[in-house]
Amino acid sequence: MRIIPAIDVIDGKCVRLSKGDYNTKKIYNEDPLEVAKAFEDAGIEYLHLVDLDGAKAKQIVNQSVLEKISSKTTLKIDFGGGLKSDEDVKIAFESGANQITGGSIAAKEPEVFIKWIEQYGSEKIILGADCKDRKIATNGWLETSDMDVIDFIQEYEKKGIQYVISTDIAKDGMLEGTSYDLYSEIMEKTGVNLIASGGVSCMEDVIELQKIGCEGVIIGKAIYENRISLSELTQFVIRNS
Repeated sequence: MRIIPAIDVIDGKCVRLSKGDYNTKKIYNEDPLEVAKAFEDAGIEYLHLVDLDGAKAKQIVNQSVLEKISSKTTLKIDFGGGLKSDEDVKIAFESGANQITGGSIAAKEPEVFIKWIEQYGSEKIILGADCKDRKIATNGWLETSDMDVIDFIQEYEKKGIQYVISTDIAKDGMLEGTSYDLYSEIMEKTGVNLIASGGVSCMEDVIELQKIGCEGVIIGKAIYENRISLSELTQFVIRNS
């Protein structure tokens, strides 16, 4: 299982929110590159980079942060947050993203998202299936739709999607454990590579997600609040390589 630390960016700074609420913003580092280099030094290969300004603005905003991290580290970056147009996606890939994540666009403008899958290939495009009470949430989680998360993933699996990041918003940033039941159900009912996100609080959570077959796990606040140390993640990566 891949370990994928998260860097969320507002005003060019590394922050975390709770349950996606912008009013809960906490700044952890003024320089996301410094954080990314610490991950790289720990032997981690992957990074989940989220442009929270972009999610709100509905267009890419922090591409300079992406460019800086991609040019000054060897991390393989998946980038998301506000990617709504062909131009946004082009900028993200040109700025060094290995993969991009589309959530709101997949829910609201499926024809655009499907075009990206066809244009860039399903190994480059990740489906963001973030949900609240099992319903797909969009626009930086400010809106909830009436689409069930499993139905949503199954529809896109038919369209060729291989990778899915699913966040249970109720768990995000709360450090209270993840949505094992939901993730187990996704694993049972689909054949996608599932990347679990939200609520990871300790290494036991990581090991449980590995047991149910998740392809990757995104870890954010647990690292920043020292619930999980980089040395623990290094050991996990070594054991599983």
